[in-house]
Amino acid sequence: MPNTFTLLKDYLYLTEIIIIILFTIEYVLRIFVSDKKISFIFSYYGIIDLIAIIPFYLSLGIDLRSIRIVRFIQIFRVLKLARYRKAIERFHQAFIIVREELILFTISAFILIYISSVGIYYFESEIQPDHFSSIFHSLWWSVITLTTVGYGDVYPVTVGGRIFTSIILFIGIGIVAIPAGLIASALSKVRQEKSDE
Repeated sequence: MPNTFTLLKDYLYLTEIIIIILFTIEYVLRIFVSDKKISFIFSYYGIIDLIAIIPFYLSLGIDLRSIRIVRFIQIFRVLKLARYRKAIERFHQAFIIVREELILFTISAFILIYISSVGIYYFESEIQPDHFSSIFHSLWWSVITLTTVGYGDVYPVTVGGRIFTSIILFIGIGIVAIPAGLIASALSKVRQEKSDE
């Protein structure tokens, strides 16, 4: 019976094949509908599209373990996102609008991470010296708690540590929500300005 790792590997390989087939169909259709086929093939997007799919087809006939750079070229698939440059430009403008607020918020978040590291260190260092041996070691707990990830690998066991963690968790919800709200508001403003033009 195949193990989970083998099943996951097979699933990812099948997903890659499906994506490559879709990219190939898109590439061929773009050439087919293009008025200037040769110009498209040698254009920026045409070359990126070709670079995104060619390593897969090369891997069918060549052992790419010896030519790992060709496999690395597959990262160029990400550059297909460049087609959405208008959306990227809107994001850029939104970030410019809220730049000062985000800088202030980022600085505040780092200060809060430090304060929470110090706090949890004083509550938990005596009981759990292996996890909270120093303020620096407590940073991991601060980051995963303030970002509300909470892996559960490091957690407080003292009453004071648990109360402190509850407070930090509520603050962490704001740390995630505030930048998202700022960016969403700025994006809405940019879209409104674009539609008014």
